[in-house]
Amino acid sequence: MSQWPSLLAGYEGAESLPTTINPDGKSLYNPPGPRSAAYDEFPKQFNPSKNGFDFHIYYMPAVAAQAQYAKELHERVRREFPELRIYRLWDKPVGPHPTAMFEVNTFNPHQTGAFFSWLVVHRGPCE
Repeated sequence: MSQWPSLLAGYEGAESLPTTINPDGKSLYNPPGPRSAAYDEFPKQFNPSKNGFDFHIYYMPAVAAQAQYAKELHERVRREFPELRIYRLWDKPVGPHPTAMFEVNTFNPHQTGAFFSWLVVHRGPCE
């Protein structure tokens, strides 16, 4: 027996999914179904009263261009996402973090998705 519970629990007896390829020639056709609750709420294992996800944005403070970019990114995040929990910009390692950074917390799936996609585009030299 696996240590992991089946992710298909609740789908026993469901119709087999089609193997039809979409017109793009690569992706699989998925028949319409109910909207996943994951769009609106985190799985029960999350405690959104604490937060949903922590994003740690790292930079090298000894690299002037990175330090300046991180400072501007931090300010932009505060202006663009005022509803998120945004911690101070650290200019040195703090706690278990190996280099300078700042942290952003999200509290629901919509915030997490919006911030993640925005950060992917705007993170620049930060990691």
